[in-house]
Amino acid sequence: MALLATASAQAHSGSSTPPPPGIQIPSLTHGQMAVIARYRGDILALAQAQTVTDPTFRRLYNHGNLQFTYCLWGLMPGSLGDEESPFNECSHAYLATAKALLTYMATMPSAAHEAKALISAIDADMVRSGASWILCQYSGEAFSTGAVVEPRWREMVFHLPSLAVVLAMIAALMTAAWSIFGARRARAV
Repeated sequence: MALLATASAQAHSGSSTPPPPGIQIPSLTHGQMAVIARYRGDILALAQAQTVTDPTFRRLYNHGNLQFTYCLWGLMPGSLGDEESPFNECSHAYLATAKALLTYMATMPSAAHEAKALISAIDADMVRSGASWILCQYSGEAFSTGAVVEPRWREMVFHLPSLAVVLAMIAALMTAAWSIFGARRARAV
């Protein structure tokens, strides 16, 4: 009985459940994700130039930035190209949000012209690269501004590139702390 309850709970957890309430964000294919990543800076620059916004715009913009932060600012190796990376799903989320923000800006009078031009450039790039054909396990996952997708922290131990970066960061922080606090103790003695 307990085993059945545990199996039932696991079947209803994770990314297979419907997204929570909030603005629904369509999924991206893995190939689209790579193209949107190249244009994310342009999308955000256009968003930052907007002086007249509304709650939907602000929720998409803020959610995308929050997701980007949770994904450690896209700095983890393999977060875009490696489906096994613990950061791949959250990368899908922040890039899907960037695409949704651009799509929304195309409906705003103050941003429509620039947003549509950027959409055309991205679309042409996607066609050239065959982006819609490159899929991964998160390609069909929809997202929502009502939830933040966190990296799979426990899986970092088994993803060597991510583990190496984390260990290097810890070593750098320990070295910096030792050089700051160790040098003070040495001078005090």
